[in-house]
Amino acid sequence: MSNTIERIKCLIIGSGPAGYTAAIYAARADLKPIMYTGMEPGGQLTTTTEVDNFPGYPEGIDGPTMMVQLQQQAERFGTEVRIGMITAVELSDEIGGIHKATVDGTTQIEAESIVISTGATAKYLGLESEQRLRGGGVSACAVCDGFFYKGEDVAIVGAGDTAAEEATYLANICNKVTMLVRKDYMKASKAMQHRVTSTKNIDLRYNTEIDEVLGGMVVEGLRMKNNQTNETEEIAITGLFIAIGHKPNTDIFKGQLTMDDTGYLITEGKSTKTNKPGVFASGDVQDKEYRQAVTAAGTGCMAALDAERYLATLE
Repeated sequence: MSNTIERIKCLIIGSGPAGYTAAIYAARADLKPIMYTGMEPGGQLTTTTEVDNFPGYPEGIDGPTMMVQLQQQAERFGTEVRIGMITAVELSDEIGGIHKATVDGTTQIEAESIVISTGATAKYLGLESEQRLRGGGVSACAVCDGFFYKGEDVAIVGAGDTAAEEATYLANICNKVTMLVRKDYMKASKAMQHRVTSTKNIDLRYNTEIDEVLGGMVVEGLRMKNNQTNETEEIAITGLFIAIGHKPNTDIFKGQLTMDDTGYLITEGKSTKTNKPGVFASGDVQDKEYRQAVTAAGTGCMAALDAERYLATLE
């Protein structure tokens, strides 16, 4: 039995819109990319029922179908998609150096270049009813899914700038937005707080938490609890948006790649280059501002082009 370690030109870690787009471009550039899908093949879009804002789908498309089609397109050009998790990496500091990656804690492979597209995981409250209704009215992205609740009553949970921004976004298209803040103050900037408090159809509730999300197959209401008085109140809503933050999936890169204080990978200028030569980052793992499928796909394209140009300089 051979103990030879497999060596490849381009390793793609992660299989969301960024990873698959990188794979399409890398394969067309004859880099013979190999992708490891991670624990959630297809990424966050596999938990989204409808994608209505990705260019080229005039009737919309459901997230899982879109991811299957992206995989098929990547494979058509020669990408090898493997089910597996990269559990450790050893990244070279040298230009032209070989990067090492461990698959599922056992198998090691070597790569001349790496595109990281591991994404970021939305934080949820952890309630059973919340998890059960994800995709049935519970969402972690108001910009992605708010359109489906146009003219309806919705609720949002969170106290930071993102929550405030999403609440005012929803207020522009929904009838009423109930905003739940766990403490007696918001963490958002003063300017964002002012936007919330000056928007007439936002009902701001301090010291308020979710007791239960109501509904069978879809969200029908919310039972709220005042954490000071323990009083509960039920309201009718059709959509619930969780805006308490995201966690970038970068744990295996800590100590090797430059990150910000919340763990997002930092890239060089307008490129996808990290601080390690031959290692590139695309999608939500390096983007905490936009977090859209189309912007992730765009940076996936950039990462593959950056990898192709990097490898060309070594020849």
